[in-house]
Amino acid sequence: MNKTVKQIITAFIIGCLVYVIGELLSDKFSYDSIQDFLIDFGFYQLYTFVIAFSNAYFFNKLEGFKWNKYKPAKRIVVGIIGSTIITILCLFLLRIITYVFYLGYTFEEFLAHEIPEYYQFGIIITLMITISFHIAYFYNKYQKNKLKEQKVIAGTASAKFDALKNQLDPHFLFNSLNVLTSLIEENPYQAQKFTTSLSKVYRYVLEQKNKELVTVDEELKFAKTYMSLLKMRFEDSIVFTMPEQATNPESKVVPLSLQLLLENAVKHNMVTSSKPLHIKIYEENGYLIVANNLQPKQIVKKSSGVGLSNIMQRYKLLTKKKVDINKEANRFAVAIPMLTKQITIMRTQTSNQMDDSYLRARNHVEELKGFYYSLISYCLVIPFLIFINYKTFWGFQWFWFPMIGWGIGLSIQAFKVFYSNKAFGGGWERRKIEQFMREEENNRWN
Repeated sequence: MNKTVKQIITAFIIGCLVYVIGELLSDKFSYDSIQDFLIDFGFYQLYTFVIAFSNAYFFNKLEGFKWNKYKPAKRIVVGIIGSTIITILCLFLLRIITYVFYLGYTFEEFLAHEIPEYYQFGIIITLMITISFHIAYFYNKYQKNKLKEQKVIAGTASAKFDALKNQLDPHFLFNSLNVLTSLIEENPYQAQKFTTSLSKVYRYVLEQKNKELVTVDEELKFAKTYMSLLKMRFEDSIVFTMPEQATNPESKVVPLSLQLLLENAVKHNMVTSSKPLHIKIYEENGYLIVANNLQPKQIVKKSSGVGLSNIMQRYKLLTKKKVDINKEANRFAVAIPMLTKQITIMRTQTSNQMDDSYLRARNHVEELKGFYYSLISYCLVIPFLIFINYKTFWGFQWFWFPMIGWGIGLSIQAFKVFYSNKAFGGGWERRKIEQFMREEENNRWN
């Protein structure tokens, strides 16, 4: 349904409501013929359509101007005053058409009998509808801006995470080529073996490029391969110990974190046969720790700033757990959190499935908007029904039936929008989605 059709239907419904209110206020609802009813009803619809579409055009024109989004008062005042002026002009022109061209009065006679009271009803109805529309419009706009800001923030974090991951490719390659250069000069045979192994190692780098987390077992296996490359160069100058596999096979870390830590250890410490570098990887209290004896080089090349800071920033975007750095007199250790599968799923939902989260949030806003529309309608219609009941026959107070029935429906709608998230709403839905995703992933891994 396009916008124009919606406006026509809305104007017709408003015209019907205005007709009922107008007839009640004038104590009518009695006609000599169907033709009289249709003419009277037709004039109400004509007035409503002209005023409604004129105000809609004015509102669309206002949207073309730049308004301060933090100060909507000016926009509201201009909108209400403009709608009032437009309504007065439309009523004046329509009354001229009605009395001069339809009823046959002269223009002078029309002006002579024209009084402000003839415009009160139209202005009051217009103001009520305009104010209600502005309230709904600005609330809806506020919610959309809020969602847009959240999506931009999440998108920025995701882009930043991708940028950090993309740093790893050239960083790893350049450092590996430096090692290869050294081996070519010192041991051409080892350089050949290093080249073959390097291709396997770099394949792992490419495979993990688009992953946010990998299992600790995968990372340990890769660290073992990477250390074998380093041992081709340093031989017995490096003593390396690590577990064969993780205690929890489902625990995960960020990709290439061990490689960066091992590389930093070699880069910043002396590695000689007289002073071998001892590197140990082990688990402790949910952390994977890389520790080495501290024997810093006298002259260290300028750091690229990618290694440790990269790991810390990636973990910051994934979890509240922090990378722990412990530097002592003779020992340097870095502890990286081992994350659970549940955290992985949560991260996947906030980054890779951002569109689904946005759609759920947008649906919630639509439900909220629908509730406020219903509430405004309730506050406008029920008093008029009470007035109709009072003007027709107060001995039977039938207005209680729609007031209570509609009130119950409104209460259920409010419960669904504001409270049911704690029971069977969005929160319950998210928990169930996460549960089903975990079960599906378990089945796939098994």
